[in-house]
Amino acid sequence: MDTLTGAGLGARRNEDIALDLMKFVAGTTGVGKQAAPTTGFSGAGAAKPDEHVNQLLDLYSRCLKAVEGNG
Repeated sequence: MDTLTGAGLGARRNEDIALDLMKFVAGTTGVGKQAAPTTGFSGAGAAKPDEHVNQLLDLYSRCLKAVEGNG
C-alpha cells in the first residue's frame, strides 16, 4: 500500500481507485451478475456464486494493475 506522506486532503489510495473502477466496469458490463431466468432452452447453466466471486476478484486485480500502471 502506498503511504500518503505529504499528500493533500483529496489524495486516495490506489486500492480505493481500483475498487471504484471495478464497480464501474462491473456495473456497466454486468460482470459478476447472475443471469436472469429465461423461459425455454438455455445453452449454459447459471454460474455459481463462487464463479461470480472469482470474476470480481480477477476484475479487481486487473483494475489495480491498471491504476498502478502495470498493465
